[in-house]
Amino acid sequence: MSRSNFSNAVVSFLAPLPSILFYLYFVNHLQTNSGGASLSPLWSWCFHHPLLLANVLFFFNVNVLFWIIGHIQSSNWMIDLYWTVIPVMLVYYYATHPLAQFNLWRSKVVIMLTWVWSIRLTHNYFRRENWQWGAREDWRFTDMRRQYGRHWWWISFFAVYFSQQIFLIGICLPLYVVHSVDKPLNMWDFVAASVCLCGIVIAYFADTQLHDFVTTNSKLKQLGKPMVPNLDRGLWRYSRHPNYFGEQLWWWGLVVFAWNLGHGWTFVGALINSMCLAYVTVLVERRMLKQAYRAEAYRLYQKTTSACVPWIKSSVIAVKDKDT
Repeated sequence: MSRSNFSNAVVSFLAPLPSILFYLYFVNHLQTNSGGASLSPLWSWCFHHPLLLANVLFFFNVNVLFWIIGHIQSSNWMIDLYWTVIPVMLVYYYATHPLAQFNLWRSKVVIMLTWVWSIRLTHNYFRRENWQWGAREDWRFTDMRRQYGRHWWWISFFAVYFSQQIFLIGICLPLYVVHSVDKPLNMWDFVAASVCLCGIVIAYFADTQLHDFVTTNSKLKQLGKPMVPNLDRGLWRYSRHPNYFGEQLWWWGLVVFAWNLGHGWTFVGALINSMCLAYVTVLVERRMLKQAYRAEAYRLYQKTTSACVPWIKSSVIAVKDKDT
């Protein structure tokens, strides 16, 4: 392991400690004070406002601390890695908060699914980054860094970090609901779990197929051979972004859990995330079309293949006839 790789790994493990230690101290303090009978204003507020406390911890530990680390390293890579970790931290926070009330089996199912989702996404992150910690930041952040120049130092706080609080806290609201309502299991819990699991499986296979495609093209490029212009096999035959589709299924499956518990309003978080991902999809496709070797093939791919939801491929002949 290189020195930079090791240091980034250490930073990653140390970064969430302020929030973790603060919360553990709070819970321990609560237990030694008769369950909140004589709490100071600070601890009383933490006790009565679990959702607001999660936002405060996120603001200082992620928005501020990660932002400072990003400036020191001149790279905002760490937020991508913690997208795969923060939901796990949140689900345990909601489950262990003193005000939590929930059905034990529903909680176990949701926690287990969140772990499976996190492990899959974390594995995909490191596989994509050649098992390096912080080798590069998201290309969208790099593009914005060039675009905003000397103003990037403060714009990055909002564009990279504060926006993540809105997205992550929002889409994880069902995890809060699951641990705020004690209601017996029913058929809709099975439906929700099935949707979540289907999303995880689809995203895994789609990302694996994409990884194999990128790896093959990298080898062809090293050998000086023509690269394959487009991935249109497997799940990618039926959707231009099956990995995004699988990811969205996961989050909307969590919404079904919350809806079943009488809190359907939590769909707002998943909706905002879906709308943001739709915009990201547009950016990704524009980037594809800028690459000369694949532009023509990708335009045809756009005409014949569903943008997100897997669907039967359109006939190439029919598309050509329509164009003429």
